[in-house]
Formats: sequence, structure tokens, C-alpha cells
Amino acid sequence: LELDIDQEHDLISIAQYHLNEKQNRSGLNRALIEQLSPGHVPTENHRILARLPIKVFWTTNYDKLVEESLKAAGKIPDVKYTLDHLKLTKPRRDAIVYKMHGDIDHPDDAVLTKDDYERYQSMRGQYVTALSGDLVAKMFLFLGFSFTDPNLDYILSRVRISLHGKPRDHYCVFKKCQRSGFASDDAFKYAEIKQHLAINDLKRFGVQTLLVDEYSDITAILKQIENRYQRKTVLISGSAHEYGSWGADKAEAFVRGLSHALIKNDNRVVSGFGLGVGSQVITGILEELYQHQGKRLHDQLILRPFPQGADAQKQWEAYRQEMIAHAGIAVFLFGNKLQAGSVVPANGVRREFEIARENGLLLIPIGA
Repeated sequence: LELDIDQEHDLISIAQYHLNEKQNRSGLNRALIEQLSPGHVPTENHRILARLPIKVFWTTNYDKLVEESLKAAGKIPDVKYTLDHLKLTKPRRDAIVYKMHGDIDHPDDAVLTKDDYERYQSMRGQYVTALSGDLVAKMFLFLGFSFTDPNLDYILSRVRISLHGKPRDHYCVFKKCQRSGFASDDAFKYAEIKQHLAINDLKRFGVQTLLVDEYSDITAILKQIENRYQRKTVLISGSAHEYGSWGADKAEAFVRGLSHALIKNDNRVVSGFGLGVGSQVITGILEELYQHQGKRLHDQLILRPFPQGADAQKQWEAYRQEMIAHAGIAVFLFGNKLQAGSVVPANGVRREFEIARENGLLLIPIGA
């Protein structure tokens, strides 16, 4: 088109100009496939978001990074980018990923040009309805989004009007205008004014803005969110053949009381069912759950019994890594086992301590 893409900001118009000139989408489709071809990997932000208990993702991107991150986190994504997908529910799904502008595997159907946007309501109106419903019912965090997308602007306006100008709170993160990004003081001042006006305008839709100095600050914020979430999950690591001066009865009562109290205070417990400890952890949890029928076992307990057998130890490291990834706090109890007729320190508990420390968990060894 003999245009400098670096000087252009309205890329929807550029895509439309290309279609007008060439009379077909093959060049645009090829550019999409080349730009989003395999080789791009999820960022740390993707990985953190995938680990968090987020049930719904909306994206205008065509790539597969969100669903790949969810799979890597051991979750089942239900990906939707056609009208037929909206009719179906994937069994045992952990998160829904709405790709409202299409998917890289079907570039012909990607929402890319002015024509596509103008036809969106008639061709993909169900996505407008679904997103409108989620904007009413759910709190959104907008990341990497400029709010210049005409679809979202239209949908936000509709939701605001339907709620009589009282939308629920949503959040977004923008990078603060930096002087180094502009040729002159006047250009920088102009950009600052525009950003301030845009932030105020977003408040009409209930969107509160957080300004960061660098994009890397977003990763730090997401890590803090993940850290706070994980602090509600406590790993109980322990192994005991003998209980020292405590004696079996007192020690087992303590473990039951500990797990009972953790669940009572709305924590989750993760445990590997260590010898002489795991059964008491489960007993304490069940006692609390039976007293309060509203709580569900699978919401409160993550249990990872270790496989046994000749080759089982090869799997133990992966088991421990996966188990500890759920937690933000780790409690260590006792830590001995019987080996060749002698009571020795339990190397499994030691390894769990090392992994927990490497992962930045709060460590609480019980001094007994």
C-alpha cells in the first residue's frame, strides 16, 4: 500500500485498505499465519493467569497462548470462536476461553477489517450477548487492551445503558506516558492530557485504571495476586514412624486439630498422605466438613497419595512439584521414617521443604 505501518494507528482501516486494493484476503491471512506461527510461547503473565482460579477468559487475539497456558497448568480449556462452539460444553472444563475475533487456524473467519466489524452484530451477535452478560455478572480485569476496539466500545455502552449508568466495577492496567517516548515536551504533555481524559472516560463504564511505569510491573502485580490467593492453601508435609516425647496419641490429636482449624478458617489443605501424618490430616478435615455441611471436600482438600512400586520414586519429584505449586504456606511435622530397622530423617520431607523454599512459600516447621 506504500504506507509506513509504524506511522499508522488505525490498523483496522489499514487491513480494509489492503482488502479494497487486492480484492481478496489471502495476503492478510498469510500475514496472520506468519506472525502468529509456532515459536511464540506463553509469557509469565499467561502462566500466572492460568494458575489463578479464573473461570472465564475473553480475548480479541487470534493466537493460542491462553489455552496453551491453561493446558500447561493442568487445566481443561473450553475454547469458543465459532457460533457452534457456543452451543457445546466441553466435559470437565476448568475455564472458558472466548476468542471473540476468531482463531489463527481459521484466518478467513478472523475479525480483521472494517467489513468484519460492521458485520459483527449480524454474524457473531451471540458473542455480543455472552460478553454483555459477563460484563454485568462478573468483574473484569483488562490486560494489554487499549479500549480502541469498536466492538467492545459498543458493548460497554449497551451494558452501561441497560444498568442505568451504574455498571459494576472493572479494572484495567495502562502504562503511564513516559517522557522518553516522545520527541518533545509538548508532545509528551499532549499525550499525558489524552491519557488522563481516556482514564476519566472509562469510569463511565465502571472501569478503574491502574497506571504502571513499565509493562514488567504488570507481572509483579499478577504475582502478588497469585501470592495472596495461594496463601489460602496450606501444604502439610510430614512423616513419622515415632513421635518422640509427644507420644502417638498426643501427636495424632495435634495433627487432627491443626487440619480441623485450617479448614474451619476457610483454608484449603494440600497433603501427600505422609506416613503417620496423612491419615490424621484427613480425619481432622472430615470432622470439620461433617460439622458444616455447606463445605465440600474437593474444595477444601488436595490429596496426592504417592505411587508405590519399583519405579514409583521416579514420579515422586514431579508429584511433589505439582503438589507444592498449589500452596502459599507449608507446615512441616516430624520428618522421620523407618529404614533398615533404624529411625532416620525422612528425605521426602526434606525434599518438600527444599521445593517449598525454592517456590517462595512461607515455611512453618513445628519445633518438635
